[in-house]
Amino acid sequence: MSSVCDVSFLQKLCITMVTPCGLLTDKQKPVPLKSISVSLSINEFVTGVSATLNYENEQKVPLEAAFIFPMDEDSAVYNFEALVDGKKIVAELQDKIKAHANYENAISQGHQAFLLEEDVSSRDVFSCNVGNLQPGAKVALTLRYVQELSLEADGALRFVLPTVLNPRYQLSGCSQHSCLNRRIPIVPLEEDLPYTLSMVATITSQHGIEKVQSNCPLSPTEYLGDDKTSAQVSLADGHKYDRDVELLIYYSEVHTPSVAVEMGMPEMKPGCLLGDPSAMVSFYPNIPEAQPPNTCGEFIFLIDRSGSMESLLSSQSKSQPRIEAAKETLILLLKSLPVGCYFNIYGFGSTYEAFFRESVKYSQQTMEEALGRVKCIRADLGGTEILAPLQNIYRAPSIPGHPLQLFVFTDGEVSDTFTVIKEVEINRQKHR
Repeated sequence: MSSVCDVSFLQKLCITMVTPCGLLTDKQKPVPLKSISVSLSINEFVTGVSATLNYENEQKVPLEAAFIFPMDEDSAVYNFEALVDGKKIVAELQDKIKAHANYENAISQGHQAFLLEEDVSSRDVFSCNVGNLQPGAKVALTLRYVQELSLEADGALRFVLPTVLNPRYQLSGCSQHSCLNRRIPIVPLEEDLPYTLSMVATITSQHGIEKVQSNCPLSPTEYLGDDKTSAQVSLADGHKYDRDVELLIYYSEVHTPSVAVEMGMPEMKPGCLLGDPSAMVSFYPNIPEAQPPNTCGEFIFLIDRSGSMESLLSSQSKSQPRIEAAKETLILLLKSLPVGCYFNIYGFGSTYEAFFRESVKYSQQTMEEALGRVKCIRADLGGTEILAPLQNIYRAPSIPGHPLQLFVFTDGEVSDTFTVIKEVEINRQKHR
């Protein structure tokens, strides 16, 4: 009886409305996570990520578990492997039907087996069905992927490493069984996470690296050469992985074109992305912004009032609730609107409500009325259903000479992502 089974990367049409993350049993219990180590290799506008997550089955019975990992839409997984009690299992690409048959056959025989999938309804998530974990089994899951870095308005390159335990909101009326009989439990957020994260980032740019910033404590930046074209940073010791880790990288000449060449490894050694030589051209042109038209505009503010907005911004003791931070920003924007414009404010959750039946002209009186109502806003509207208020806003008649501009305040825990994006895309010509 073989102790190592095939692992399969595949894509599956799966109608799921919930996307929890982490290594979870079929009884909605998280498998204890012991440690996470991440290595980043950032070259100009692209980063290679190698993340290893270590788990242990502390139960006295075998467990069948599922590993759910959130991915950015600009990411691509190229390697997945598992180390189960010293046995190394490496993923391979198979036909979907064959992969499912191999997985079910392995599980029925008591083997370890892994089935890695991508949900088409939530393409920023990879899921891996991990087979029978024996009592006391230690599992090291390693996921390698590449990701294009996003650009901020100030020219910074932005990388985000998502938290592993990050449950998403489930639409009212939907159940876990809507996922074609696939069991995906919801993981509760932990107040005191029992694990830490170690992360090392090596950054390379032909034109020099000015600085590296983060929302988490970092070690001092270590330049690997006098020309500052290569640098290394790491998270400070003892970092609690209780929020997304964000890196902001500033290059000296970010608008200068650059070329990176990878010779390739024909043997496809672990950690290598391509077997053949490849080249990457990075070009971020500095295009002056067009002068805005001389119009006031209609400003609609859409603020999330779901229960999750009552959570704190961070785990720090003096951190404020998300809803309070959103209200402060909204008040600042209301006081900054141009005289003569039109505005309205919507709050949404399981239902939605607007301050005014239709957008009103901005004046001292309407501003003061709106400010008074903003101060009374609470996170008391239940779920996070943004589609209905968006449709109501789009159906309203436009105001001649006042282009519609829509501002959304939310913590982002929405599961019907593609429906919302489709609605915005349909109406893209009539608003910003």
